Amino acid sequence: MAVRGNFRDDPFLARLADQEPSAWFNPAVTTTAEGLVASGLSSAIVDDAAARLERFAPWIAQAFPETGDARGVIESPLHAAPDMQRELGLTAGRLLLKRDDVLPVSGSIKARGGVHEVLEYAESLVMEAGLLPSPAEVGESTNRAAENDTDTVQSLTSGLTVAGHEDEVAGIKDYRVFSSDPFRELMAEHRVVVGSTGNLGLSIGITAAALGLQANVHMSTHAQAWKKELLRSLGVEVVEHSTDYTAAVEAGRKAAQADPTTHFVDDEHSVSLFAGYAVAGRRVARQVAGQGIAVDEDHPLFVHLPCGIGGAPGGVAYGLKLEFGDAVHCVFAEPTAAPCMMLGVYTGLHDEISVAELGLDTHTVADGLAVGRPSGFVGRRMQGLIEGYYTVADQRMKDLVKALYATEGILAEPSAAAALDGPQWITTDADYRQRMNLTDQRLQNATHIAWLTGGGMVPEEIQRSYLA
Repeated sequence: MAVRGNFRDDPFLARLADQEPSAWFNPAVTTTAEGLVASGLSSAIVDDAAARLERFAPWIAQAFPETGDARGVIESPLHAAPDMQRELGLTAGRLLLKRDDVLPVSGSIKARGGVHEVLEYAESLVMEAGLLPSPAEVGESTNRAAENDTDTVQSLTSGLTVAGHEDEVAGIKDYRVFSSDPFRELMAEHRVVVGSTGNLGLSIGITAAALGLQANVHMSTHAQAWKKELLRSLGVEVVEHSTDYTAAVEAGRKAAQADPTTHFVDDEHSVSLFAGYAVAGRRVARQVAGQGIAVDEDHPLFVHLPCGIGGAPGGVAYGLKLEFGDAVHCVFAEPTAAPCMMLGVYTGLHDEISVAELGLDTHTVADGLAVGRPSGFVGRRMQGLIEGYYTVADQRMKDLVKALYATEGILAEPSAAAALDGPQWITTDADYRQRMNLTDQRLQNATHIAWLTGGGMVPEEIQRSYLA
């Protein structure tokens, strides 16, 4: 392990300090079975999150009409990108794009976890107030069916009433009661607070506003102005900080601690966020199977995930490991100016070290990944399950944005485009390939998923600037 303060004695840390694009594949990675046990997490948290999203599906479809065709399921498409694959020079295997850049509600990967945590908080409030029975009382044991099955969702919630307000919500038999006056009156008495680089704040703020909750989003001044303006247009209070992301999170935490009617969404340690992200694993499994793509030892699946503080990619990776086991290989992408998760896992210090100790300032075009100190929760629990990490320079991300638009007509954020560099690191690292028994034939059979984590809500003028 590296010694704090003597990073120049470690050639790899010296390269990180010089912002040289680099990759590191963790030699301590374990089997999925061992890694899941070591994580200390239970798959039950994912079941619980999936069930909650099912219960809320009717309300989601009503509150966010763009989810109507999917009957309230917040999900993105998965499709091949042959032209971009040729542009990248990837000759072995196939490249798929996970289009979270067009994920409903907030246009980023953060919609899953952020929406889920706000919904969990809102559900807890109405149950504590006696406005709804507990999930167990409405057939919790039956809500493991497919998330896009409206009949199932309705059967789970049929017969729900709003205690004391039956006349006001007559005829409403599911979670659309969250749009009724008594529910919104209760929500208006409570607040959610979050620290964010931008996209998490959007998902939290948009969902809170739709429910009638008050919301405060603490953001660094480095966060993009359009995201702040959008939140303010929804009535969300945006608090700006001249310091970095970590300081914004801490400010949000302190502001929430003093008020019992306030819930703090902790991007560093939240199990609720993590579980919401992890639901993506089972949905991707269905999408892959639906396309007839084999995933096993001889047909490995590589998933390339942009990483900021680590909650979203960590949760997705956990969900993928539950579904595919050792056949899936998860790799995180970070900006050269902010390789916080790589640094934390490499040194074994996790959230006890910041990229500032390498002299890095986190100033990057990938604002969603501009984080100096990683989530210790994700780093420690997932270190045996994440196989590799690599960094991408700002100019490279800009070039990838342009190439993706030119080849596939997709305009993603620079942070999302970072996922596209993953395959090249895997195919060129002989030590990693040998250690994981990734033969030429297995790489030929491989599927690579580049997770496009955001970009769908970027204003047109900002989109044009990406291509300028």
